[in-house]
Amino acid sequence: MVQGMALSPDEFYAHAIAASDAEHRLPLAKMTYWDIFPFDEDGLKVAPLRPPEVPEKPRNGQGGVDCSSCERSDKGIWLNDEWRLTRVEGVGVPLVLMLQTRTHFDLADLPDELASQLGRLTVRIARAVEDIPHIARCHVYRIGDGGAHMHVWFFGRPEGQSQLYGSLLPVWDDLLPDYPEDIADADARTVAATLLASFGGQLTNAVL
Repeated sequence: MVQGMALSPDEFYAHAIAASDAEHRLPLAKMTYWDIFPFDEDGLKVAPLRPPEVPEKPRNGQGGVDCSSCERSDKGIWLNDEWRLTRVEGVGVPLVLMLQTRTHFDLADLPDELASQLGRLTVRIARAVEDIPHIARCHVYRIGDGGAHMHVWFFGRPEGQSQLYGSLLPVWDDLLPDYPEDIADADARTVAATLLASFGGQLTNAVL
């Protein structure tokens, strides 16, 4: 490895494996001891670190080909010409929403005008979610490893549940029983109505 050079995929793997045990399991993270961590330390093991795969597998909709998000571009609880907002079903926290462009872009490909709109929409959605009385905070996530179509997640953390605080909220969401759909639907429509008032468009009945 040359001093000052970025690590190649194989070098990164070798660097990480050097800190692992004989089964290529890294030590438990510091977050294991956070009081918001959803699992007990006893019996917990880190999965073995797998070697790198290069080139990586293509994401759904890579290059706009066979994109499931494009196929649903007219679905959402709120739509305008450029954007759609959907409510994600089968979640454990009070509300999970997803904002997507209707035309195929990834986040790094957004034209300046859409990037500007994304900022305003993100603030307006987060504000509307946090105005819901039983939601304490709106978490905003952009990951993008699974799909190449630009999408931003909005997770509503339930009021009073400080153990669900922070970056582990999506893990808790996966563990919790499904939140009542009728309440989530009503709250999502409140958020959608806020977007309608500010950005125009239309309200529909679709969820994700």
